[in-house]
Order: sequence, then C-alpha cells, then structure tokens
Amino acid sequence: MTAPEKQPPAQAHSHWLSATAIIMLLVIAQAVGIWALAHAKLEPGQLLPSAWADGHAGSALGEALSLPLQKEADTVSAAVRYRLFGDLGDQVVQGCPGWLFYRDGLRAQPGISDAYEARQRLMQHWVGQLRAQGLQVLLVAVPDKSRIETHALCGLRQSAQLQARLGQWQTHLASLGVPYVDLGSALTETSGQPAQFFRTDVHLNASGAQRAADAVAASALPMLAGKREQMFTQSQAGNPQPRMGDLIVLAGLEHAAAAWRPALEDEYPEQIQAQRGGGLLDETPAVEVLLAGSSNGRRSAFAERLGRNLGQQVWNQSLDGGQFCGALLAALNKRERWPASLKLVIWEFSESALSLPLTADERAVLASLPEKQANHAL
Repeated sequence: MTAPEKQPPAQAHSHWLSATAIIMLLVIAQAVGIWALAHAKLEPGQLLPSAWADGHAGSALGEALSLPLQKEADTVSAAVRYRLFGDLGDQVVQGCPGWLFYRDGLRAQPGISDAYEARQRLMQHWVGQLRAQGLQVLLVAVPDKSRIETHALCGLRQSAQLQARLGQWQTHLASLGVPYVDLGSALTETSGQPAQFFRTDVHLNASGAQRAADAVAASALPMLAGKREQMFTQSQAGNPQPRMGDLIVLAGLEHAAAAWRPALEDEYPEQIQAQRGGGLLDETPAVEVLLAGSSNGRRSAFAERLGRNLGQQVWNQSLDGGQFCGALLAALNKRERWPASLKLVIWEFSESALSLPLTADERAVLASLPEKQANHAL
C-alpha cells in the first residue's frame, strides 16, 4: 500500500486561509444577527406561537435582520430581473404588455386542498349565526382579474381548478338558500366597454366598482324593501394622478426608476359624499347596511357608490388584507356596538381568498365547530 500523498505546503496553507476566512465571515454574520435582534423593536405578540403558525413571526424577524441598504439592493435586483428577463418574482406575472396579474389568482397554492371545504363550513356557521340574530346576509365574491380581463392575458391561463371553483361556490350557496351576487356577468367585458380592473393592480377601477355597486345594490334593495331617500354628490377631486399599482409594489418595483418598471396608469380622483342637513340637531339616517369586505371595499369609492345606489350610507368595515373573513371576524368581535337598526350584512371577498391557506383565526373558529355540520338550507 502506498502512503497518501501529502499536499504541498503552499496548497495546504491556501486551504487553511480559505477555511479561516469562511469561519470569520460566519462569526461576523452571527454577530451582526445578534446585534440586529438585540436592537430590533419587536413586540412580544409578534413572537407568539400563533404568529409562527401564520408566518407573521418569520416576517417580523426577517424585517429585523435586514441589513442596511437591503431594500435598495432588493429594488435594484428586481428592476434588473424585470428589465432584462421580464421576471416579476414569485407572486406577480405579466400578461399582455403593461398588464400585471396576481399568480395566486391563476393557480391554487399546493397542499391546501382542504381550505376551500373549510371555508364552506365557516360560511354556513357565520350566516346561520347572523340569521339567528335577525339579520340578512348577502355574499359577494369579486372575480379574479384574470377571469374578467381575458383580452389582456396574452397566453396566461387560470387553472381549471380555479376556473371551476367560483361556479362551485355559487352553486353551493344556492343549494343552501344563501343570497349571493354573481359579479362575473356584471363585470364581463363586452365590445367597446372599458377595462374593469387597473392594469397594474388587483382592484376594480372606477368603471368596475360602479358596475359592481350596481349589481350588489340590485340584490340588496329587495332585502331592504326599497331605496331610501338620502342624496349623494359626486365631483372630480383634481387632476389625474399617477397610480402606483399594488402588483408593482408586490413585485418589489415601487422605488425603481420609471424605465425599469411597468408604466403607471393615471387615476381620476373622485369624491362621492352623502348630503347632510345643515342643522346640528338634524337626525343622522339610521344605519341599515354593514359592508364587511376586503380591500375591494376600500378602493374606487365602492362603498360610496353602493350607498348612492341604496339611497343610504353604508357602514363600511372593510379591511385591507382581509382575505376571506378578516373584516367579518373583526366586526363580529364588536357585535355589541352594532346599531339596532341594522338589517343587512354584505360580506365581500376576493375569489382568490377561497383558495388561500387558512389563517390562524379561521383555524381557531373551525376548531370550535361541531365535527360535522349539517348540509341543509339555512
């Protein structure tokens, strides 16, 4: 047996230097991480077990450990990927030039097949609860942008599973006798009609919000025994303003130079306001309609347009990031503050929210429900 060859002294010395350099870099990185955590402004609630379960704790730690100039570096990286390769990251994809779409609106996330069925149970639970309290409920699922703006897909396609899911949801509601609004037909583009969604955003534009308000009001008015008498005014609130679409922000391009991100579109600000009497003793109209919605309820004056169609102000409790039931749960947690005059709860959410992973709050409510829920008309 021959003895193993010995490395030349110079090569061994080079390996030793490389190993030493790596160890030093790891020690420095660890020291920087410990320093960042020590100086991070983290609230105790951000690190609770529930926060780890839904990903909020990881996001908070990631933010705390981000290095100086990290955001600037991320912007440069995102801008280069978009400019050279048309890549918008994991959550955003481009259809036709200038048109951006949310990936989760095109395909369901893997490993969450039970989320849709779970939300059917949650819907039955909350609708039954509200009806038992003498309230009517109207469900509104806002179709995904890819379902409506098909002219702008340019090769993109919503998965067959998601394409069928909205119809399945509405069929299930009909079988239970739960009123709902089919916004698909109201928003579907016809020849010569403008787009209903912003090009670089997941939300309805002014035209889409008005169409949606018209359709929701048409279903709500019979439940309220007709239109009330409150008047509204509408006016343009200045010149058109460039609008930073949320999909540009989601792609990390909010702070990129104009030439290195999709073009912004102009928005014409509008103000729709309920008219009030001038006297201090004038009675405020009774609140009859609660809107518990997603960010769609807070964009393009949707709630104000709906109120104008109903002839009364809508009590808008919509939440940004509300997903399927965030706003409804938040409102239910303040149930004792609801006015006695309330007659109708309009529960609005985005179609894609049906197929997102369950939130910690949703799992908690599910855990409190009976093992099996009867599948009968409510």
